[in-house]
Amino acid sequence: MLKWLWLSALVLVLDQASKLAIDSHMQLFESIGLLPSFNLTYVHNAGAAFSFLSQAGGWQRWLFAALAIVISSIIAIWLARLSRQQTWLAAALALILGGAIGNLIDRLLYGYVIDFLDVYYQNWHWPAFNIADSAICVGVALMLLDSFGFGQKPAQPL
Repeated sequence: MLKWLWLSALVLVLDQASKLAIDSHMQLFESIGLLPSFNLTYVHNAGAAFSFLSQAGGWQRWLFAALAIVISSIIAIWLARLSRQQTWLAAALALILGGAIGNLIDRLLYGYVIDFLDVYYQNWHWPAFNIADSAICVGVALMLLDSFGFGQKPAQPL
């Protein structure tokens, strides 16, 4: 099922290209309103999801990078061992892999992840995120659907 690596590569290219565009065309903390309840807002996240450990002093960069390397390796091996019939799981793992590597690249190059997608309602803002984060979330959702049998052919009676 390594044929699904094209999806990982697509996520990686879209993620890195969007981050480079944001970094080169916006100032840190600049916000551009695009739609009601949606902005482009350029921020740096030195932590993990929801800025977890973002103020920890720098050691978290290497912890999260090491975790991303280990998890990406496990996902790649898992992906390689899937059967041809496990297409939902293969797509899910490919999305997660592309997202994990996209954020890993940021951590290794900059020490933080570039986030810029800002969804809000009135004064409440969801933590800013990026394309890699979105791919990981969609991948996890696909894994959950797959675990409940969605997209699988019903078993043939004996």
